Amino acid sequence: MDNAVPVEALDASFDLVARQDAAEQALGALRSDVEEVKSRLEKVSRAAARPALDGSAQPSPELKGFVQGYLRQGRETELKSVSGAVLADGGYAVPREIDALISAQLKTISPIRAIAQVVQTGSAGYRKLVTSGGTASGWVSEVAARPETSTGKFNEIVPPMGELYANPAASQAMLDDADFDLEGWLANEIAAEFARAEGAAFVNGTGTSQPKGFLAAPTSNLADATRPFGTLQFAVSGNATGFDTAPELKLIDLVHSLRAGHRQGAVWVMNSKTLAAVRKFKAADGSFLWQPGVMEGVPARLLGYPVIEAEDMPDVGAGAFPIAFGNFRNGYLIAERRTTSILRDPFTNKPFVNFYATKRVGGQVLDSDAIKLLKIST
Repeated sequence: MDNAVPVEALDASFDLVARQDAAEQALGALRSDVEEVKSRLEKVSRAAARPALDGSAQPSPELKGFVQGYLRQGRETELKSVSGAVLADGGYAVPREIDALISAQLKTISPIRAIAQVVQTGSAGYRKLVTSGGTASGWVSEVAARPETSTGKFNEIVPPMGELYANPAASQAMLDDADFDLEGWLANEIAAEFARAEGAAFVNGTGTSQPKGFLAAPTSNLADATRPFGTLQFAVSGNATGFDTAPELKLIDLVHSLRAGHRQGAVWVMNSKTLAAVRKFKAADGSFLWQPGVMEGVPARLLGYPVIEAEDMPDVGAGAFPIAFGNFRNGYLIAERRTTSILRDPFTNKPFVNFYATKRVGGQVLDSDAIKLLKIST
């Protein structure tokens, strides 16, 4: 009996097997495509779930183009919608969402900025007129003559300004990661560097290519009525190298050397080392002058006024001014350009990408009657 399989049957079997193999390969490729699409959708969903910096439901096209196009990939064509994008000025103006986040964090971590008066300007300079004396006035009857009154003297305040810069760096792998919150990281890094430099300048700045700190202002022990405009008044500690035997009395005198109007909103400013000494001061009844905050976020108080720690204030020492007390909202002015500029630099520090951020910032004493100092002296 002939059991040979016909050639046609073998060809059909081979064709079926080939079709099955092709179908399995196509199905595998389809599964791979589905997984890739699923992974991309998950990344998009995570990015969309991240809230926008300005609190809106979706980030603005300006922000998306700046972050995804310029910051991540260096495409300058993405900057056509950014206002003030001029490379010749040292970088491109960041979108308002990132600038707002930098400003908010600066206010949180920069001690003097948090309590001073801050104005924003579109130009490099800022000028303000301040009167050093009120307009004269008087009482008269209904039909009496009105004598001419004298005019108060005006003084021009021009805060010295300088270029504040930060230069954080990120690896290219960080920039390629879609889950990396680039705008948040960049704002945090810039704000931290700006706050460190600001803190020193607003206290001790020389006024040359930087703000003029309030401790760099002239000082005198004369009262408000007789002291020259722009000169800060100081009280002495009573000891050549530290505090005397009744330091609480000197602090009370310092508080009441400030006018009542300025005491509304006044704060103490000192560094942590000075604060450690002040916390040990006691009143005559044995109670501590320093009072801790009743809850998180509420500053501690000294003689009823908040205490702000500024590490750039000097330590207690002969001739130093370790403690300031006053209404800094009225007493110190910070002027700054509206926008921060960023220049992407992938060449200087390979394989990292540097982001060179700059901003024009200035500062100066505004009302010298609103800030008082304690000097370590007899």
